[in-house]
Amino acid sequence: MLNKRIGLLALSILGATQAMASDQSDSKGFVDDSHLNVLLRNAYINRDMKSGADDKIEWGQAAIATFKSGFTQGTVGVGVDAFGQYAVRLDGGRGETGAQGIDFFKQDNNGNPAKDLAQGGAAVKFRLSNTVLTYGDQMPALPLLNYDNSRLLSESYTGTLISSKEIEGLELNAGHFTAESRKSAEGRDSGGLKGIDILGGTYQFTQQFKASLYASDVDEEMKKQYLNLNYVFPIASDQSLTLDFNGYRTQLDRGYAVEQKSQGRDNRIWSLAATYALGAHSFTVAHQSSTGSSLLGYPYGGYQQGQGRVGDGGNTINLANSYWSDFNAADERSWQLGYGLDFGAFGVPGLTYNVAYVRGDNITTSTSTGGTEREFFNQVKYVVQSGPAKDLSVKLRSSILRVSEKSSEYNVSGNEVRVYVDYPISVF
Repeated sequence: MLNKRIGLLALSILGATQAMASDQSDSKGFVDDSHLNVLLRNAYINRDMKSGADDKIEWGQAAIATFKSGFTQGTVGVGVDAFGQYAVRLDGGRGETGAQGIDFFKQDNNGNPAKDLAQGGAAVKFRLSNTVLTYGDQMPALPLLNYDNSRLLSESYTGTLISSKEIEGLELNAGHFTAESRKSAEGRDSGGLKGIDILGGTYQFTQQFKASLYASDVDEEMKKQYLNLNYVFPIASDQSLTLDFNGYRTQLDRGYAVEQKSQGRDNRIWSLAATYALGAHSFTVAHQSSTGSSLLGYPYGGYQQGQGRVGDGGNTINLANSYWSDFNAADERSWQLGYGLDFGAFGVPGLTYNVAYVRGDNITTSTSTGGTEREFFNQVKYVVQSGPAKDLSVKLRSSILRVSEKSSEYNVSGNEVRVYVDYPISVF
């Protein structure tokens, strides 16, 4: 059914009356609008586990090249996008890798992580007016299919995506993807995705208010809906209050629910964050709530092969209380206090600091109820503002996570440190 709706949407998009100037009419050509960028990334994660489990360490160096051509001139423009990724393992041998949530280098059947890995892909794209159809290997960033770029290499997906901006303020997206490339393994379908359909869009109602609504169908797994409402109240030239609501509704397919022993089939999770910005300072208060009959809580990301998870992208969790823990257990309620500081106001542009404390309770597992967890999060980041190393960034973050014994089936305690050094290079 969702496939049919996507097809109808595509036809309506392509036949829409143009309400904006056409991007295609302004095309400079395949070559003149082309760009090649290379990201050099050094990433390190250390997890000191506090529940008796083995500590986990992964460290690697990566190079990620992305090429985006322009569109040929004419009524329908044609172009090509491509990417290539390569990573080398610097540390994290047998016994230290394989922690769920790190996953720099996939292990073989003997538990040995790969020493290096390479990936690549390409897609052809067509543009008519302000509508683009892309077919091939892509990195979609949609609230129900958001590729993971938060580790060493990036996830990617193979399929078709239509994106349209024919009406001012409105962006529509429709997609059908049939393969997932795991960020830690070679091969086009190393993630084992059966298929996923996406449909939805975002509308900017006013300068202050925007909303997004999406639906997805993961073959033989589940259906999801997503809603985002974001409103910014301007108070003064250097003051504002932002309210951000995010919500997911998930309905597991019957067979998948039985396979995962989830008991029930539905989950509803939402968060509401209020952020007060005052000059260089920001103060956040957030509440998040997970309800429903499924013991899986809110399921997302992961890989279907060997993990029994979803395959809809490791960043498909647009919720306020998502740090090391996502606070997404069955029946969990969580609260956050956060603070951010931009040192640019004090003469150090590019330097920022964020801290947050999140506490969750009421966690339900197959063996207990009333479990708790809490996390203390810190992050400092610096981006070079000028000179030969302009845009090079160094990010250091740490988390202290403590999980009650009642909740050990859902999560584990530990101390985590992450260090990322990213150097983006614009070749042309």
